[in-house]
Amino acid sequence: MRIGILTGGGDCPGLNAVIHALVTVGQRRHGHEHVGLRRGWKGLLEGDTMPLGLDDVEDIPTRGGTILGSSRTNPFKTEGGGAAAAAAANELGLDAIVAIGGEDTLGVAHRLHAEHDLPTVGVPKTIDNDLSATDYTFGFWTAVQIATDAIDRVTTTAASHDRIIVVEVMGRHAGWLALESGVAGNADAILIPEVPVSFDKVAGWVRARRERGRLFSVIVVSEGVELGGSDEAGGELDDFGHARLAKVGVGERLAEDLGATLGADARAVVLGHVQRGGSPVAFDRALATRYGTRAAELVAEGAFGRMAALRGERVTDVPLTDAVAELKVVPPELYAEAETFFG
Repeated sequence: MRIGILTGGGDCPGLNAVIHALVTVGQRRHGHEHVGLRRGWKGLLEGDTMPLGLDDVEDIPTRGGTILGSSRTNPFKTEGGGAAAAAAANELGLDAIVAIGGEDTLGVAHRLHAEHDLPTVGVPKTIDNDLSATDYTFGFWTAVQIATDAIDRVTTTAASHDRIIVVEVMGRHAGWLALESGVAGNADAILIPEVPVSFDKVAGWVRARRERGRLFSVIVVSEGVELGGSDEAGGELDDFGHARLAKVGVGERLAEDLGATLGADARAVVLGHVQRGGSPVAFDRALATRYGTRAAELVAEGAFGRMAALRGERVTDVPLTDAVAELKVVPPELYAEAETFFG
């Protein structure tokens, strides 16, 4: 079989490890040929490809980013785009496509399979860990470690200068990254999109610390948290209909408001794309390799319209419909456990 592989959406550590496993398992076990589709679905539509042999992938599992490049191109944004994508796959002689990505990328894979009978297999990837039907997406724990390291570092400088420091992490609709890194970093408050918290309550947590002589505070906030209005830029949408976040984010505005309200020195640290960069941690390297292995076997089995998934300690597979049915968000009871430690 001739297999196309693409990486879509935002990059994250572990993508190259998936590509390595797909090619190695597919070629050595099943004799498959692999073709890289550059920059996600854009590469399929434009016929922009690169060869993927064993020599091409041998040294990439520990590297961050993706050798294939990525984009947020959505074939279904234009009328007839799905049919054009299916026709492009046929022109390239592809017997199947493995799509590595999050809700949007896998949503396209699902529709191409369901509506155009294109053989697709998915691998779950998102920094936010908000993809349904899998316990964890690869790349998430690397981002948690990066954020936790940053929280550790700003805590010492906050304590040295009696400052309030707000650390803004990724998480547009789901607060998994903020919650896990905030708990690990012993943050004094954590704000996530799923649980609305008033500014007065946040200020109260900080004020309570100051009253007992703790003159510094570290607050972790997801980029998608709204404080007194939307943090999203008005009207500017990407190919999947998501509003782009404002250039001045919630972290900077929260720090400014806390400083003014409490008469304190308050600063913001926006981690941004630092969270996506660098090599994956050991867990994500291993998980990505296991995902790639399972995806290669799904292709060999002809089990299309499915996604590799982690359930407990076992990598299995689930229908793509389950993966993209809804976002996996932080349950209120889990946030309530963390809230005990705030202030």
